[in-house]
Amino acid sequence: MKFNIFVMRIILGAVFAVILSRFFYPGANPVYVAGLGVFLVGTAYLLEYWRKSKSDK
Repeated sequence: MKFNIFVMRIILGAVFAVILSRFFYPGANPVYVAGLGVFLVGTAYLLEYWRKSKSDK
């Protein structure tokens, strides 16, 4: 189950990274687009951790 969520986040992170980079920076280097995708997925995990730690209190 957790692996499926990870794969979905990777796919959605990549799709949104491409859309955002092409919309705001059409000539962006693919390395920057990949970095944006990693940032989006990392942010998703950070917010999940924050939400879970907040609800445990």
